[in-house]
Amino acid sequence: MKGYCPKCGTRLLVGAKFCSLCGENVEQQNLQPIFTPQPVASSPTQHYPTAQQTQPYGSSNLWYQNYYRIRKKTLTVGNKYWLEDQGGAILGFCKQKLFKLKEDIRIYTDENEAQELFSIKQEQIVDAWGKFNVIDTATNTRLGYVKRNIISAFLKDTWELYTTSDQLVGQVIESSAGRAIARKYLPGGALVPEKMHLEMNGQILADINQEFKIIGDIWEMNCQMVPPNFDRRVLLSCILLMGMIERRHK
Repeated sequence: MKGYCPKCGTRLLVGAKFCSLCGENVEQQNLQPIFTPQPVASSPTQHYPTAQQTQPYGSSNLWYQNYYRIRKKTLTVGNKYWLEDQGGAILGFCKQKLFKLKEDIRIYTDENEAQELFSIKQEQIVDAWGKFNVIDTATNTRLGYVKRNIISAFLKDTWELYTTSDQLVGQVIESSAGRAIARKYLPGGALVPEKMHLEMNGQILADINQEFKIIGDIWEMNCQMVPPNFDRRVLLSCILLMGMIERRHK
């Protein structure tokens, strides 16, 4: 059987009886995805029902690809971004609403905003330690949430990724402390592009790099090492929030 260790998430070799990283006995285990949408309640008045279908392992769905680009629209009012695949095809479009106490970011199929794909909704007013729920629009299912680590205010930008059961499964963290200091504290530091990576179970599984641009903002994400059953919308939401919220704190 090919799959992932239920204890640490490491990819297993065909026929493996024990995990090569943590030694977990996986021969008799029923291997499950490490990031499956679950029904949870985000508040006493808002409930997210169980999805009618969950994404199958190995699917070619839009949100299970190995490469994405997030590109900011220039010469426009407010933050607006396109989500693109490796070939430059547009997968989605989003914009940040102005004058909102809590973020409510909607991702649509295109700029017409006729069909919503998923959303990012903030729970607390203060985003320094607040939750940002990632919700599939078609099923009203929460896929997980991301949270800004307080260290982002002082040193390396750091965001945490959680399951709906409040399990921390990864961090998107700036790769270089020196680059972070230059960006935050040196004159002209805002022009220094960020180099980020995704850590899961102590392993670096994805590179997230910002291109150098005086005007605009482009992020490229190579996530081919991320488990294929991990919904990339949680990770994409994290990058969008970095582009929108981290810039607000600079």
